[in-house]
Amino acid sequence: MTARPRRRRVSGLKKAETRQALGFISPALAGLALFTVIPVVVSIVMSLHNWPAFGERSFAGFDNYRNLFTQHPDFWPALRNSAVFTLLYVPINLVVALALALSLSPRIRGRGAFRVLFFIPVVTPIVANALVWKMLLQPQGLFNGVSVSLFDIQLPNFLAHPQWAMIMVVVMSVWQGMGYNMLIFSAALEQLPTSVVEAARIDGARGWRMIRSVVLPMLSPAIFFATVMTIITSLQVFAQPQLLTGGGPGNATMPLVQFIYNQGFKFQDLGLAASAAWVLFVLIIMVTAVQFKAQKRWVHYEH
Repeated sequence: MTARPRRRRVSGLKKAETRQALGFISPALAGLALFTVIPVVVSIVMSLHNWPAFGERSFAGFDNYRNLFTQHPDFWPALRNSAVFTLLYVPINLVVALALALSLSPRIRGRGAFRVLFFIPVVTPIVANALVWKMLLQPQGLFNGVSVSLFDIQLPNFLAHPQWAMIMVVVMSVWQGMGYNMLIFSAALEQLPTSVVEAARIDGARGWRMIRSVVLPMLSPAIFFATVMTIITSLQVFAQPQLLTGGGPGNATMPLVQFIYNQGFKFQDLGLAASAAWVLFVLIIMVTAVQFKAQKRWVHYEH
């Protein structure tokens, strides 16, 4: 007789705890549904429709995707620009960030101040960074003025040149983003086991040999994380080319995200913009999956 009332009390307590837990997580679930799940579902629906910002909407099936890959003149150049930016930006960013992290060793005085200086561009608003670089790169800007006054050499109009414009977008982006990866690599360097480093030093490892054979293998998890995150952000680049060049000259620096922005907000074709956004999503997922597959060959999680 006493066992049944106890079971009832336990089951009643579990139900009360379940209701309380649901009450606590319901705001988070509501926010997830409102700002993530519903927009994702709506974007899928939009990509399958002719969906102007104003006017009648009609079902189009996969016509938007077919239009992107076979008819639209700006889609493939935008995809190419995103790929070129990623191929240039990611390795330069990682190499510069790793070099800075290795240079700011514990022997250097005031390395905390140097880290702060290199990290300032990361936390500075991207609009301010882009406007400063735009003023520096203009024909009447600082770079051209110094070049003419010291060497009597007229620099090209970097932001109006089809090749130089993309290079300048990459340079500005590396300057703006290298501080984040530098902190990741610095934190990883401080966690390296001193016993392994000392043993390698006793065995005669010095300089580049120490970095290549000891430091880099132990840093591989941090390098892998930085590589994945940097590639994802580079494929989603938008603010730098939008603010520096507006995607020009022509469409020489227009990445895929700017193409999506233009189709959705400039030309009011939300269906085509949603289709391009899903193409970008699939591209990022595929690239990330390949990275996770390949990391088994070069990432070492055991020191």
